[in-house]
Amino acid sequence: MLAAGQRHTPQSDAEDSVQAFFARFLAKNYLDGLSEGRGRFRAFLLAALKNFLANEWKASQRLKRGGGEVPLSLDWETADTKFQVAAMTEASPDRAYDREWALALLAKVIARLQSECAADGRGQLFEQLKIFLAAGKGEAAQSEAAKTLGMEEGAVRVAVHRLRKRYRVLLREEIGQTLSDPAQVDEEMQALFGAFGR
Repeated sequence: MLAAGQRHTPQSDAEDSVQAFFARFLAKNYLDGLSEGRGRFRAFLLAALKNFLANEWKASQRLKRGGGEVPLSLDWETADTKFQVAAMTEASPDRAYDREWALALLAKVIARLQSECAADGRGQLFEQLKIFLAAGKGEAAQSEAAKTLGMEEGAVRVAVHRLRKRYRVLLREEIGQTLSDPAQVDEEMQALFGAFGR
């Protein structure tokens, strides 16, 4: 709820909508009818949110014709170029959703890997080598990490290889936990990380 003097922004409207969605989701116990054989939870959640938002929008438009909005004058001469830039730069809500889902998943995997390394007494090693989990970090950076850690470059290369291997295992495990069919892990990985290239 907004305090006196505050006004709604697009972000606060979005936060209110998400909160209302989850309140209705829990009140109506939508999870009760779910089964593993009916598909991915992520897809179900996205479809449920889209339906909720569509219904909310329809309800807001019922106020009166035009939904209380000032009519928009169409300028046919400049309309094509005026809105072209915005359309090219903004990601669709579906793509943004997939991207955020993938980022949350990666953060969870990195946190698990960090906890494992800390438990094994390799916390400092993880902190120095976690940058190599991302593609594109070359041997020059590994050489610098070797100096910082007081290790041979070959030992750092082996440690990076093992860290990446364990990262992939944990990533597959996390993705597998979101699916009813473990055989879909590769397909889900492609779908989630394809969101970064769009």
